[in-house]
Amino acid sequence: MGRSGNIVPLRGQHGVAPVLDLGGPQLRATLQDLVEASASTGGIDVYVNALGVKSALFTALLGRDAIGRLDESLLRDLLALMPTVRRRARLWLEREGASSLRARIITLMEGHGREQPIDDLIANFTAQFPEGNDYRWTRDLAAEILHFTAPDRCPLMTRWIWDAKAKTGVLREIWFDDAIDEKRVVVRDDFATFKVLADEIAGFLRENGFFRELALCQDVMFAHVYARYINDRGNQFLKGDFGGPEDRMAHTRRMLGLDAPGAKKGRAATAIAQDSVPEPLQINRTRHADS
Repeated sequence: MGRSGNIVPLRGQHGVAPVLDLGGPQLRATLQDLVEASASTGGIDVYVNALGVKSALFTALLGRDAIGRLDESLLRDLLALMPTVRRRARLWLEREGASSLRARIITLMEGHGREQPIDDLIANFTAQFPEGNDYRWTRDLAAEILHFTAPDRCPLMTRWIWDAKAKTGVLREIWFDDAIDEKRVVVRDDFATFKVLADEIAGFLRENGFFRELALCQDVMFAHVYARYINDRGNQFLKGDFGGPEDRMAHTRRMLGLDAPGAKKGRAATAIAQDSVPEPLQINRTRHADS
């Protein structure tokens, strides 16, 4: 993956609704910081490659011939790769058991295989759980599964990228308006919004010399936007949830699930090729611990 010497601004690609007014300065600053911050661990390529391994793991474990064999141990390994899901989903597993969650995931993947509309897939999946804030993680679970089993078809649609109800996420942080804290970003958190956002960022990355695995490269870019938000705003909840930052890429790794606390030795974690994912991106193979 190459990059140009100078970071250039985003150019408009608003051919369809919704129109997302993204800020070139915010994107340039994020990309420049990402290039510099990732240099000590091998550069952006390392993170994109690690997400490629994560995607391969999802595809292997959730494929048609394998998904029926998902037991609690393998489910916990998958959940460990989803930072906004793993804690509450583990509580669900302890209370409801693996078969309940596996059945819901099978239904989701069957619809995904038939290429049903992404919004319908997510809505149908979350409708199988109780309502309320304690179950908002189910949206992120569906979003992670849909994206990492088909990155080029479905952009990552997690709440930390955009949550229309809370008006928070990456989209807010890269909006063009300096007075964004005083205004509301009136944008839905549906597939159309995330697709336009992904296309915009893909165009920005191409203009800056990135051409390989753009769907996953976007994920790294989004995660670094949010990581900068965590660091700049001093969000105590997220810092308490994830622990203090080890370095400038710590929160970026965590938002991507590349810290993977609790992945179990000898099972799904072994599919993350340690030789191809250098420290500190290697999966932690200890027993499951709360994160």
